[in-house]
Amino acid sequence: MLVALARTHRSIIAYLRSTRRRPEICETVEVSDIDTTQDTETDVEWLSDEDMAITRSRMPIVYVDAVPVRVDSNGNVTEVGMLLRVAPDGNISRTFISGRVLYGERVRDALLRHCEKDLGPLALPRLPVSPAPFTVAEYFPDPNFSGFYDPRQHAVSLAYVVPVDGECQPTQKALDLSWFSPSEAVSDGVRQQMTSGHDRLIRLAHQPAHQPAIIVRFHENREHVVSDAPGDSP
Repeated sequence: MLVALARTHRSIIAYLRSTRRRPEICETVEVSDIDTTQDTETDVEWLSDEDMAITRSRMPIVYVDAVPVRVDSNGNVTEVGMLLRVAPDGNISRTFISGRVLYGERVRDALLRHCEKDLGPLALPRLPVSPAPFTVAEYFPDPNFSGFYDPRQHAVSLAYVVPVDGECQPTQKALDLSWFSPSEAVSDGVRQQMTSGHDRLIRLAHQPAHQPAIIVRFHENREHVVSDAPGDSP
C-alpha cells in the first residue's frame, strides 16, 4: 500500500510540474533590426513660413547686418564689400550681409553663419569674442518711420563692420559682390544704388565710435570699432 501511495505521490508531483506556467521569454531586439534610415527633425530653430508670418506680425525680429571690409596691416580699411541682390522691397540694390538671429544662437555665431552664407566658406571673417555693433538699426514697414525700411516686418538689427581675410564669392541669392574704396562706398553714385536705408548704414559706419576697442581706420583718419576691448583674441 505504501508503494502505491508513493507512486501516486510521484504522479501528482509530475502532473503539477507539467502544468506549471513557464515564465514568458522576452524577445531581444538586435541593433541591426532598428530602422535608422528615417529622417528625424533636429533643426527646431527654424519656423515654417506660416509661423514666421504670424511671428512677424506680432513682434520685432532680431537681425544682424554686417559690412564686410578688407584692411591693411595697420588696420586701415582699404575696401568695402557690397552685395547686389533683390531687397525686401523688391528692388535690385547694393546691400550688405544680413539675416536673422535664431533662437538659442549667439550673435557672434549668427554673424559667422551669415558671413559664410553670403560670402562663401572661404571668406575667413575676423570677429572678436564679444563683437560690439557700431549701431542698432530699426526697420519698419513704414519707410518714413525711421529711415530703415522692410515691408515684411519690424526688425531690430545689430550692425557690425567685419574684416574678412579670405576669398569671397557671392552665394545664396546674391547676384554679385563688388569691392569699393571707402570714399567710393559713401559716394552719391553708390548710395543711390542702395535701398531700405542701407545708404544711412554705410554713413553710420564711417562715424567715429566712442568706446574702447581695437580700431579699424577708414580714410581721412576716421575710426570705427570692429572688435572688443584690447586683450580679447580675434
